[in-house]
Amino acid sequence: MSANFKAVIVTNVPPPYRVPSWRLVAETPGIDLELVFCAKPHIDTSVTPADYGFKSHFLKGRYTTKGIGFSHCDLSVWSLLNRLQPDVVITTGYIPTFLFTFLWAIVHRVPHIAMTDGTFNSEKTLSWLHKLVRHIVLRFSAAFVGASEGSRKLFRHYGVDPQRIHLSYLCTDNSRFCCPASANPVDFIFCGRFLPLKRPFFALDVAKQTAIRLGRQVSLDFVGSGELEEQMRAYAAEMAEFVTCRFHGYASQAELPYRYADAKLFLFPTENDTWGVVANEACASGLPVIVSPHAGVASELIVDGVNGYVRELVVAEWVDVAVKLLTDDLLYRQFSDNGRERVAEYSFSNAAQGLVNAIRQAGL
Repeated sequence: MSANFKAVIVTNVPPPYRVPSWRLVAETPGIDLELVFCAKPHIDTSVTPADYGFKSHFLKGRYTTKGIGFSHCDLSVWSLLNRLQPDVVITTGYIPTFLFTFLWAIVHRVPHIAMTDGTFNSEKTLSWLHKLVRHIVLRFSAAFVGASEGSRKLFRHYGVDPQRIHLSYLCTDNSRFCCPASANPVDFIFCGRFLPLKRPFFALDVAKQTAIRLGRQVSLDFVGSGELEEQMRAYAAEMAEFVTCRFHGYASQAELPYRYADAKLFLFPTENDTWGVVANEACASGLPVIVSPHAGVASELIVDGVNGYVRELVVAEWVDVAVKLLTDDLLYRQFSDNGRERVAEYSFSNAAQGLVNAIRQAGL
């Protein structure tokens, strides 16, 4: 690898759970990192490009979202890459803009790195065409970066050499979530977008049944917003005898740690999440997590019976473990300590090192 090896990542938007690790990569001696984004940030808009710590470019093509997915198509990425002249390019998915980038790398004989947050489970139901595209891209890539062991399994499924697979975790600033716990915390917290696949009504049902089992009213905080909020408020009003609900709305990155510190258990009843950084935040805050097996964190960051429970989306099963944690102080403290210990591995420095290793391997 030359003294000034230029790497360009073409990706979606600047998310708070990736920007710090990219900054560390950019600070690595011998690597000149630049980022090309499809759109402006929409998760944490308080951080500006001047704060990133790396050079950034924003494309102007058509950006569309559907549910938790997105698409973008902008051929101008080709001319931008001609100007940047990278020694290696990294793409983080298979939308048109990323495929244009991959083709640019093939045409110019520049090593390509395939990076994904996806897992073997999250991509099981893809169409034959989507799978064919992945076969082609992965066949002609020089190195591979995944966000989890589920990503590693996905790459292996496509026949990727395990020696060329590197992990770059999805993570958060764990130290920010070490706020002192509230003296009077709520029983549960749900944090995320209010979409059907996030199952917020399931969280309400768990809270109600837990109250019935405990013989007392329980409390549940909702942090976030989305299309289901009006219906959720109506449903919560129907069970007010059993559950006290607070709707906090969208929380900024600065506010989030205090929301977690004001709760005891984190409910994560998703139907589909490739990972779930909210679980990192909960663990760093010392909250045991009850999660469905449909999140990437299940059985990786969240280990059943260690720092949380992994349960199918069956209300009674969630109530059983919620009651156990809310009534056994020793067990709760063990889970809380275990969560903080496990999430320590999921750091920006470790995430950056995985990407650096891939860039160096591709550049050989």
